Amino acid sequence: MQRKLDRPKVVVITGASAGVGRAAALAFAQRGAHIALLARDAAALDDTADQVRKSGVRAMPVALDVSDADAVEAAASRVEAELGPIDVWVNNAMLTVFGPVASLTPQEFSRVTQVTYLGYVWGTMAALKRMATRNHGCIVQVGSALAYRSIPLQSAYCGAKHAIRGFTDALRCELLHEHSRVHLTMVQMPALNTPQFDWAENHMPHAPQPVAPIYQPEVAARAIVWAAAHRRREVYVGMSTAKAILANKIAPGLLDRFLGRTGYQTQERAAPASAAGPSNLWQPVTGAHRIHGPFDAQATGHSVALWLDTHRPFALGAALTIAALSWRRWCRRPDG
Repeated sequence: MQRKLDRPKVVVITGASAGVGRAAALAFAQRGAHIALLARDAAALDDTADQVRKSGVRAMPVALDVSDADAVEAAASRVEAELGPIDVWVNNAMLTVFGPVASLTPQEFSRVTQVTYLGYVWGTMAALKRMATRNHGCIVQVGSALAYRSIPLQSAYCGAKHAIRGFTDALRCELLHEHSRVHLTMVQMPALNTPQFDWAENHMPHAPQPVAPIYQPEVAARAIVWAAAHRRREVYVGMSTAKAILANKIAPGLLDRFLGRTGYQTQERAAPASAAGPSNLWQPVTGAHRIHGPFDAQATGHSVALWLDTHRPFALGAALTIAALSWRRWCRRPDG
């Protein structure tokens, strides 16, 4: 049986105005946590905060850019002053640019790195500064299968996710050296139906799309909440994530060739990219923040793989029972 989830008193979530961040905020709130919401769009944060408060908890929106280390540190101080000691910090804010490396500018590459990688570093440092003194807390890094297996047309994002994993592994070793009770975990996500595909910077001739299979953000939110309450090093969300990571360990060269052939068309919709379409690279896209993206028809709200991963004792017991019954049946055969 899965043990009962802890209920952290104060949770900080970056990138909380849309997609996975907003879904996670609502999921934590439903479990009784007070939520600090960090993102750039003040109006979108206020809207998320209103939804969070419907669960009877406190919500504190803080408009900032996570690439600003001083702003992140100041937000952490304000959260502790107004909501109390931070129990869980979720690093989730991200930016990406779709297009071949040759089409990207140094400024675009730098911007994605500053938010998607360094934003995690600044958030982790701010959280750890406070958690270490209490020897208590959990930092959740929202990762991706792309932290292990890069794909074409998202080089800046893949590089940032790889960097997050390298940074997290190094810090985890340091925490173990110090015998710290602060827990550090990384949740590796599959393709998700978030609004990023409608507002990400795009250099492709067609509008971007996630690589199937696609999961709803609520699946990711459930994994984040679970990871925050269980001392698991990593959590893989979706069978596609586990398959991608395993395949890359076994045959990375074959995957390079496969993705070189298929990785372009699987990330482009039939619709052409709009030259005047919105981009959130430098400024948030106002009035468009929501949990789901445009792929509800293709996305699933359930993950059997995640359920099995978060119910390992039950899954192992069921597997052993099935194996025992199969063995008994085989032994009873006339020729057994």
